[in-house]
Amino acid sequence: MSAARSDAARAGIGLGSAIAVAISWSLHQSIFWAILQGFFGWFYVIYYAFTRPGGLTG
Repeated sequence: MSAARSDAARAGIGLGSAIAVAISWSLHQSIFWAILQGFFGWFYVIYYAFTRPGGLTG
């Protein structure tokens, strides 16, 4: 396991959280919402995908 990967895993940073924070920041420009939705991670990413026009098909 690489050092960067193990550091990220120890810090609790996951791909779902990173995507959720990026989506949240692009929509709200709020640190509070970015942290909250980053906490929910993949749940927010899936919710976002299903509630936007075009859904999962783009």
